[in-house]
Amino acid sequence: MTPYFLRNLIPKREKAEQSTPLWEVLKGLTWTQWGLFFSGWLAWACDAIDFFGVSLVILNLQEQFDRSTHDITTSITLTLLFRTAGAVTFGLISDRYGRKWPLVANLLIVSVLSLGSGFVQTFRQFLAVRSLFGVGMGGIWGLASATALENIPVEARGLASGVVQQGYAVGYLIAAVINLYLVPHTTWRALFWTSSGISAFAAVVRALLPESEVFLRARRERQVELDKPTQSKTRIFFHEVGQMLKKHWMRCIYVVLLMAGFSFLSHGSQDLYPTYLQENKGLSKSDASVATIIGNCGAIAGGAVAGGLSQYIGRRLTIIICALLIGAFIPLWIVPNTFGKLSAGAFCIQFGVQGALGIVPIFLSEISPPAFRSTFAGVAYQTGSIISSASAQIEATGGEHSRTTIMTPSGPKNVPNYAFIQGIFIGCVAIFVIVLALIGPENHGSHFERGKAAFQVGASKEDISSIPVENEEAQHVERSSTESEGEKEKRDFQHVENKFSAKNNLV
Repeated sequence: MTPYFLRNLIPKREKAEQSTPLWEVLKGLTWTQWGLFFSGWLAWACDAIDFFGVSLVILNLQEQFDRSTHDITTSITLTLLFRTAGAVTFGLISDRYGRKWPLVANLLIVSVLSLGSGFVQTFRQFLAVRSLFGVGMGGIWGLASATALENIPVEARGLASGVVQQGYAVGYLIAAVINLYLVPHTTWRALFWTSSGISAFAAVVRALLPESEVFLRARRERQVELDKPTQSKTRIFFHEVGQMLKKHWMRCIYVVLLMAGFSFLSHGSQDLYPTYLQENKGLSKSDASVATIIGNCGAIAGGAVAGGLSQYIGRRLTIIICALLIGAFIPLWIVPNTFGKLSAGAFCIQFGVQGALGIVPIFLSEISPPAFRSTFAGVAYQTGSIISSASAQIEATGGEHSRTTIMTPSGPKNVPNYAFIQGIFIGCVAIFVIVLALIGPENHGSHFERGKAAFQVGASKEDISSIPVENEEAQHVERSSTESEGEKEKRDFQHVENKFSAKNNLV
């Protein structure tokens, strides 16, 4: 008999037949839904601008602090190491209190630390600020993806996932443009100062938008629960967190390993890329920045295409296809020596890498315990980043120990062989991702927005895949987007009151 993980690789036909056409779904989105999606996307883009700022100015930092490439990449490693602390802290706050203000606070913290990165005077100060930035950075992804995805219909979430994840590629692209046109006329510090301003703007955008509808509904229901008036939300919340960990610990381990693979793919192909082009291929700083921009265009295209495709052929199958594309294009990425071919390789590799990563937000949201989407998905994502935190240092050290000779206008030059190391590194990780995606779970088309909030009793026990599509609760949620606020409150009160009346009658 065929194993379940293979039978579940492609979505069931009946699920596809019940869905509304994507174009109709997009036309039906409200301005609030578009705004919440944009704010989640923008938050993730801000995260990337500052993080990849270090990658883009490694050579500038070497001159500033008189350090080697290996030393400078230590700051990248430290940033990634501290991300899980931020994911746990902000994820728990978000699942307990809501999405809005935790994300606003998180973006303001990132803005302040980005500003601080541009004012440091010593290498030790730089490492300290980048470590603290890792805490702020760690909270962004879980909150941003939850904000963007839980407020739009299930039929659009595959495409939305690909687009919101590629906020990271857009952020990298913006950082590369700033590095190309602003830094040469000012200083490398201007990159971080600009990033700080953009993050502050993103915080203002989120502050002007309302709280997620999922939390508004849960709070209204909580206000009319009369059977347990003395039990606090916080006590319930921490009880449900413990129960969730007991029930889903194996799934936690699986998603951490999978996210480690994805992070190795992303950071292994991006963090040292501008340095690789300049040191190993002899490109100018300007050409390296342009090639990085082209690669990020491929990433944006890959995320959107793969995300949309996953809505029809399944999340895991799309991930596997993207990983196979990565393997196929590794030679084009590392063998050529001309700008045109290297740029084409960057486009194709990032199309595959970020295509696979584009599915991560919706894939994790669907297999997460519904009430803990921010914490579960965010911690898994950032813990995977911790495991992969030394990607740039691994490649830098490997390149130094496997040197090669290139021809320059002034003659032969012995340089680190980053191409050889990166090719082997990314190839092995792609195989690892394929294996894990093949044997893993999938809950394609999950209506996780119908689940309880984490401060409601029984949230940890809820299996969202078991909720019928046409039940009263589903209709209750789907109607909420078309009603006025007053109508919502009146209907919500009556809806919950009816549930408890029915419970009392049974008793």
